[in-house]
Amino acid sequence: MQIEIDNREVRKILSDTVKLQKTIGFEMMKKLKLRIEQIRAASNFKEFLDIGLGDPHPLVGNLDNLYGIKINKNYRLIVEPLSDKLDDESLKKCEKVNLKGVADYHDGKCNWIIP
Repeated sequence: MQIEIDNREVRKILSDTVKLQKTIGFEMMKKLKLRIEQIRAASNFKEFLDIGLGDPHPLVGNLDNLYGIKINKNYRLIVEPLSDKLDDESLKKCEKVNLKGVADYHDGKCNWIIP
């Protein structure tokens, strides 16, 4: 699957290993890079969802149309499937996602650490 990053700050942090490690720490950086490679390895977003790595799940509220993928106990990689619709058939055709960042959206608030 193809991965895009439309936010300049997110792209800057994710492309600089030193900056990424300073931002989220070594262990979380390793897990984040693993999740990104797992997404890249899937043929389409539906396949990634079906495999279930990182417990991908749709988000609601102000994160509607986005998915959270577990990095650790609290933080999730937030991705946007680049598809007009989010039904199963559309997600089977979705071969591109946009990485939005990393956030903890528990306890009723959204705490972004990337960007």
